[in-house]
Amino acid sequence: MPDNKRAWFEDAGPIRVEGGIRARSRRGSIGSTWWSRRFIDILERICDKGRLTRGRAYARQGQVLSIDLSPGEVRAAVQGSRPRPYEVVIRIEAYGEQRWAAIEESIAEQAVYRAKLLAGEMPTEIEELFAAMGIDLFPRDLDMDCSCPDWGFPCKHLSAVLYLLAESFDDDPFLVLAWRGRTREQLLGSLAEEAAGVEVEDVPFADRLADFYAPGATAHRPERRPTTAAPDLLLRVFPPPADLAGTLTPAYQALAGS
Repeated sequence: MPDNKRAWFEDAGPIRVEGGIRARSRRGSIGSTWWSRRFIDILERICDKGRLTRGRAYARQGQVLSIDLSPGEVRAAVQGSRPRPYEVVIRIEAYGEQRWAAIEESIAEQAVYRAKLLAGEMPTEIEELFAAMGIDLFPRDLDMDCSCPDWGFPCKHLSAVLYLLAESFDDDPFLVLAWRGRTREQLLGSLAEEAAGVEVEDVPFADRLADFYAPGATAHRPERRPTTAAPDLLLRVFPPPADLAGTLTPAYQALAGS
């Protein structure tokens, strides 16, 4: 690109938009939870710091028009200095069913991990669980592309999307897993089945009406037959004071026999 065109592209400000996705953070770092900060730390280690700074500015100005996350891919539209928004694509490896079955089995074996995930939290140890299986939870490398003519990598448009993606992880940690190929519903459904352990037969309430109110009976237990208590059972369980034994013993025996 000629120097004069390069200077124009670098100096031209973005076209301001209404209704864009705007970062909540107005200054300083972006990301408040450990998992979003982990993602940001990776970005700041592998990406150009200057363009990341400009990307934060874009994210805070609301220049990102849309972000769509699917297994292995994030697609976004970013309004830059040209009339047509730039198209951004960020790809990582999405794990298949066989690998996810092994991941879910490992999570299910750790009651604390399972409980935290079912409560909507991301346990800090889950990254180690992935590493022990020889795979990554957070990407080490990102396959990224933007339709803009910027020669830097990542450009400010990609950087803006990456920062907003990290902030979306704050709101929903399961997006990290969804990017790897497992939605919240799929993962929690599998973990709930593991927690249940065994299947319980579901008897329709209408089929239980006949014996639902029967004393001592349930849908799976026959009604208990009445039994006769031993005459001296109450005396042995609740013995009266010695000076009242003669007076209360006949009453106890009569009560036991009623």
